[in-house]
Amino acid sequence: MERLLVAVAIVLVAVAVSQALRRRRPSDPPTQAAHSIPSQLDRRDFSEVDAPWLVAVFTSASCSTCADVAEKAQVLRSDSVAVEVVEFGARRDLHERYGIDAVPCLVVAGADGSVAAGFLGPVTATDLWAAVADAREPGSVRQADGCQGDTGTFE
Repeated sequence: MERLLVAVAIVLVAVAVSQALRRRRPSDPPTQAAHSIPSQLDRRDFSEVDAPWLVAVFTSASCSTCADVAEKAQVLRSDSVAVEVVEFGARRDLHERYGIDAVPCLVVAGADGSVAAGFLGPVTATDLWAAVADAREPGSVRQADGCQGDTGTFE
């Protein structure tokens, strides 16, 4: 009987020590998404290399928000602004090349490929228009007070 009591006592001490150690150890922080927007594009990766501005919309066929963002971007198409929808299934290589891990991802790039603006997730037509207008003519849109300047097309 003494052996049984000693064994039970040892198990209880081990459990107590285990609990105390677990409480003292800090828990791992929650996983944080690290989605990012590319800062540079190689314009040769896209079909319309001659337009001064490129609006590239990285999408997925299974994403309903992507379709909405792509539709809003198409309105910006002009001689000065090329719009290209880069669907994951059709152009997985570009998604991987630019580290696109969340869609929709929209970027506005200049002729040299420098990204002037970008959006992850849904975007309003107003915000998209303002981003392209400000990229084309810096300072033409005041973020705090709303839009100022021309209210025409991007030609």
